[in-house]
Amino acid sequence: MVIFFLRHASAGKKRPNPKQDEKRPLDKDGIEQCREVGRALAAMDIQVEAIISSPLKRATQTAALVGNELGYEGALKLDSALRPEATYEQFRALLQKNSKLDSVMVVGHNPNLSEFCSLLLSKGIEPGAIDLKKGGVARVEHSGKDGGELMWCITPRLVRSLQSSATDKSRPKTARK
Repeated sequence: MVIFFLRHASAGKKRPNPKQDEKRPLDKDGIEQCREVGRALAAMDIQVEAIISSPLKRATQTAALVGNELGYEGALKLDSALRPEATYEQFRALLQKNSKLDSVMVVGHNPNLSEFCSLLLSKGIEPGAIDLKKGGVARVEHSGKDGGELMWCITPRLVRSLQSSATDKSRPKTARK
């Protein structure tokens, strides 16, 4: 199974009240991060059979915006195993529940999303191997057992830099005097 670990994009400052924080939306930068990362993934011809998100607003918005850029037509699945307080055991149960799928995108929060990715890559040994940035996505090939291989990891900043570089190269050079 191919798993795309996508951390929710920028959503401003954390709110002190947990119930209000669950409803915190993406900010302007976060919406743009989703579009840029989604377009980059679409350019890489990434396709997923399921997008599974934390039920918190900033994660569902990230999932929906990136999914839209990918042309994903399925229903967005919400799962508590991707909430900020979820455990690795809950995440493993989510993977088991979806084990018949070839590719999934999971959308969640730090620190646990980075921890889940790290633990999967290190066969449950190292929880801090990966630190996903907001709006960052990692592609992991998971063998079905406790383990996986990191294929790549990108951040919105990298995507923006590559897009900027490509735009600069496509502009005609002006004559110097």
